[in-house]
Amino acid sequence: MLLAFSVSPAAGDDSGSVSAAVAAAIRVVRESGLPHETTAMFTTVEGEWDEVMAVVKRACDAVGQYSSRTSLVLKADIRPGFTGQLQAKVERVESLLSDSPDP
Repeated sequence: MLLAFSVSPAAGDDSGSVSAAVAAAIRVVRESGLPHETTAMFTTVEGEWDEVMAVVKRACDAVGQYSSRTSLVLKADIRPGFTGQLQAKVERVESLLSDSPDP
């Protein structure tokens, strides 16, 4: 499964920043050893259902250290029997884009 998630405290620091809390969540993802990718809005993790959800829970717990309220957004692609899709999905689209001229 691929699971894209965004987790942050409901309120930032005095400047409104949530960067420290988000960094704590991303640290949890990196330490998990699962394939992952972080973009400006989401972190995507690839693995089996239980291991991916355990990472999300630990990331939420890490963010919870910064605020009494946590916001979590999830989006999942559940496709049993497929692995390596974090890169493969993008490669398939890029291949199609390189094979056809722009309109």
